[in-house]
Amino acid sequence: MPLIELRSIVKRFGRQLVLNQLNLHVDEGECLVIVGASGSGKSVILKHIVGLLEPDEGEVWFDGNRTDALSERDWVPVRTQFGFLFQMGALFDSMSVEENIAFPMVEHSKLSLAEINTRVDHWLGLVGLPEVRKKMPGELSGGQRKRVALARAIALEPRVILYDEPTTGLDPIRADVINELIVKLQRQLKVTSVVVTHDMQSAFKVATRIVMLSEGKLIFNGSAEEIQHTTDPAVRRFVLGEADELELASINSL
Repeated sequence: MPLIELRSIVKRFGRQLVLNQLNLHVDEGECLVIVGASGSGKSVILKHIVGLLEPDEGEVWFDGNRTDALSERDWVPVRTQFGFLFQMGALFDSMSVEENIAFPMVEHSKLSLAEINTRVDHWLGLVGLPEVRKKMPGELSGGQRKRVALARAIALEPRVILYDEPTTGLDPIRADVINELIVKLQRQLKVTSVVVTHDMQSAFKVATRIVMLSEGKLIFNGSAEEIQHTTDPAVRRFVLGEADELELASINSL
C-alpha cells in the first residue's frame, strides 16, 4: 500500500479546473518529484496531501487512513508526521533562528527545554549552519534562510518532507546545496520526500521518480533517465526548456 495516495482528485478555483480526476501515489522511502508549468497545480497537490486544501471530489489517503474528511482537530497529530519547506522559507521574522527551529517542538512535543536546545544544535549541524543559531532571519542570505527553514521542517523528525520549489530564488551554487541536503536527508533520516519544482537540474539530482502535471492530469510517470529520453513532445519541450511553435509564432507575429 502506498504511504500517500490521491484518488480521482478534482479541484476547482472558481471556473478554473486545476486538478482533473488526478490519481497519484507516493511509496514509502521514495523521493517523488512533481514537475510542470507554472500554475499547473503542483503546489495544490502538496496542500491536499497535508490537508491545507480539501478536494471537490476524490479521496486523499495517508498511511492507510483517509484524511480528506478529517476535522481540523484530528489533522493535528497527522500533520506532525509531515515537514513542509515552503517556497520562500516562511520563517518567523520576529523570532531568532533557534526560536524558529524550536517552535514546532515547543508546540507539538513534550521535550524539555534542555532537550529542545540539544536538538536545535543537532538540526542546525545537519544543514551545515551551526554558527547562525543566535541570528535573526533578516541577517541571513536567501540560501541560509532556506536551510534554516529546512531544519525547522525536520525538527519533529517527520516521516514525510514536502518541498515547494526549494531552489526558487537561489543561484546555481546555493540551489545545488539545497539539492545535496535533500539527498542527504533522504539517506540519513530515511524519510519519504515529495518535491515540487520546475528546476529540471534539481529534479534529475534528487528524484527516484518524476511525474509531470499538465491540465490537471499526469502526462508522465517514470525515472529521471526515462524523462530525459521521452518522445512525448510536450514533456520533451519542458525538459529542454523550449517554447512550442504556437508560442513562438505569436511572438514573431508582433
